Amino acid sequence: MLTIYQSPHDHEIIPIEHFEKGAWINLVNPTKEEINTVVKNTRISPDFIKYALDDEERPHLEFEDNQLLIVISVPIIQDAEVRYDTLPLGIIHTEDYLVTVCLQDLDFLQEFYLGKVKGMATFKKTRFLFQILYKTSLLYLKFLRQIDKHSTELELELHKSVRNKELIGLLNLEKSLVYFSTSLRSNEVVLEKLLRGRFIKMYEEDEDLLEDVIIENKQAIEMADIYGNILSGTMDAFASLISNNLNIVMKFLAVVTIILALPTMVASFFGMNYTLPFQYSPYGFAIAVGISSLLALSGVIYLVKKNIF
Repeated sequence: MLTIYQSPHDHEIIPIEHFEKGAWINLVNPTKEEINTVVKNTRISPDFIKYALDDEERPHLEFEDNQLLIVISVPIIQDAEVRYDTLPLGIIHTEDYLVTVCLQDLDFLQEFYLGKVKGMATFKKTRFLFQILYKTSLLYLKFLRQIDKHSTELELELHKSVRNKELIGLLNLEKSLVYFSTSLRSNEVVLEKLLRGRFIKMYEEDEDLLEDVIIENKQAIEMADIYGNILSGTMDAFASLISNNLNIVMKFLAVVTIILALPTMVASFFGMNYTLPFQYSPYGFAIAVGISSLLALSGVIYLVKKNIF
């Protein structure tokens, strides 16, 4: 999908049909025809566009022929299981245009063309670029808080009963934190390089905004590490708990087996083909049952005193 937006005035974003200087070009999983149209009208390197369409592309920065390509990882919700993942977002900064390229239509980019971002203007390309980066960092922080809240809810459920569903949910959250932590660190390298490299002209306000982006990104890294360590410790604790519960169950079954073996042994004696005490007594059966019961009861009392049962 190819859409073009322009800001005739500050705080006003309108869609347009033609390529005009100062416009924002948004590509969402574009076709070959749409890519060729953008390349033809903007003279952007086609490789710059294709980089962001590789879902395995890592964050990096390239500068060629006064065209700056920034590929960063943005957080997304993958499916109904509330599994979080990351996706490459390509931002191409040229003298006349700002181009965004992604495989999915990102919710936070909708805030820009709906005019919900204060101070946003397509012709202020550098400021617009840093605003996108800032929104990305804030989105990481938002999703990290959601992960922390969801993990707490799963832990409370596990306190009631240890089930596979909750454990799998914690495992998915732990994987999401690993993805976030890796992507945030890669984004940090890109942001630091962007600040030092001076690839584009920046005013003082732009530098302040980029520094704010770096600060928010560092905060997100710290949060991801903290939540990851907590979740990893929680998973280890529940793994130990499950193992301990299994040992208790096996111990209980072993004790029951021993207790049941005593009356079984007595019954086996009276089933043999040779003379036994009380064999011909009218109370023989009752005596055998009594002996079996006494042995079983003695075994239970012994095990209780030894804190085994």
